[in-house]
Amino acid sequence: MLMRTDPFRELDRWAQQVLGTAARPAVMPMDAWREGDKFIVEFDLPGVNPDSLDLDVERNVLTVHAERPELDQSREMVSAERPRGVFSRQLFLGENLETDKIEASYHDGVLRLAIPVAEEAKPRRIAISHNGQQQAAIHAKG
Repeated sequence: MLMRTDPFRELDRWAQQVLGTAARPAVMPMDAWREGDKFIVEFDLPGVNPDSLDLDVERNVLTVHAERPELDQSREMVSAERPRGVFSRQLFLGENLETDKIEASYHDGVLRLAIPVAEEAKPRRIAISHNGQQQAAIHAKG
């Protein structure tokens, strides 16, 4: 499962993503959901060269780096609203995910990660016995 962090830290991160800074451009929108035994995370990164994408996992922190090329200075721009430069975003992953088995793909400007749930964290059935005989089984959550 993805872990939540301090709300003030989230507010600061949100302000940096929306407003950007000179050293760090704005916005790397993300969706995340559970699909069976995996968590799926998608980042919108249109116009990013796939060769510039970099994923790192250290302990339970996943860091995504991407770069959108700077504008061609020989062009006379009428409008230049898309952020340029290096983008970076960190996700704090729960201990119940298998970070050594993350699968990543990039298609149509979307970076998609599939992060498997660890076997010991998956729901399982536990048999209940009564007077030495097995009576029923119930679901238990890891």
